[in-house]
Amino acid sequence: MRLTRLAPLMLALILQGCGSSGPSEAVVQSKASQAIYRIGPLDSLEIFIWRMPELSRTVTVRPDGRISVPLIDDLVATGKTPTQLARDIEVQLTKYVQDPTVTVIVGGFHGPFDQQVRIVGEAADPSAIPYQANMTVLDVMIAVHGLTKFAAGNRAELIRTVNGKEAVIPVRLNDLLKDGDIEANVAVQPGDILIIPQSWF
Repeated sequence: MRLTRLAPLMLALILQGCGSSGPSEAVVQSKASQAIYRIGPLDSLEIFIWRMPELSRTVTVRPDGRISVPLIDDLVATGKTPTQLARDIEVQLTKYVQDPTVTVIVGGFHGPFDQQVRIVGEAADPSAIPYQANMTVLDVMIAVHGLTKFAAGNRAELIRTVNGKEAVIPVRLNDLLKDGDIEANVAVQPGDILIIPQSWF
């Protein structure tokens, strides 16, 4: 009798466990895809060609998003992952070299514009910074060295484009930075603009 009563409960628990594995995996994959870095203008790239040091170079992505390396005059780099760019370089080099193997390592990260977070107004160092996975407003404020003494931190706003429409998200920077209110620490997304107004008095 006890086994008969327990059977439905055990079945429900098993089904619940199976059902929860799907969304969890989807969330992990989503976060992993967001963490992929894409090359942007002014990024520094170390291009290593195996067994061909004379062709290996460290280059900077030009403002037009292109790079020039030996045997290749202009190649679009912006918006690509390092692996994608390496494969593109290999395709171009096959015209001159047999079976080239290319590795691209990114340094001096800037990222494409749609992957940057812009901070304007009363930040100590207003600037555009590359987005990093799991970035929050606190990370952004550390990068721009906090607020000026004239900042109205609790009237700050995050401007975010969602499905082609502009959304405004209030941000309480004074509560976060001065009072340590961790609930005011808002998640940031690529392309966000943080506007910090000046205090009225």
